[in-house]
Amino acid sequence: MPERIRVEVAYAEPERQWLLRVELGERANVADAIAASGIECDACIDASAMTLGIWSKPVQPSTVLQDGDRVELYRPLKADPKESRRRRAARAKEPRT
Repeated sequence: MPERIRVEVAYAEPERQWLLRVELGERANVADAIAASGIECDACIDASAMTLGIWSKPVQPSTVLQDGDRVELYRPLKADPKESRRRRAARAKEPRT
């Protein structure tokens, strides 16, 4: 009997989030988990255009999964965090009137 693994697929938006559990074959990869979860249809997203991770570590869609992994789909940033910090620092240095 082939071994099965259980993994979670996680995705979040500001107003809602998904944490879907799927069971896959032992040699399944990240792309298999995303397809099995149905997250692309449920959340109306294109996972191929997103950064992917397992437990906060970036991975490729072909990365083989282990039992208990959590596949995470990351939304693109709306602003560069470094640039945002620079703008806030510059505003803080401005004289107040």
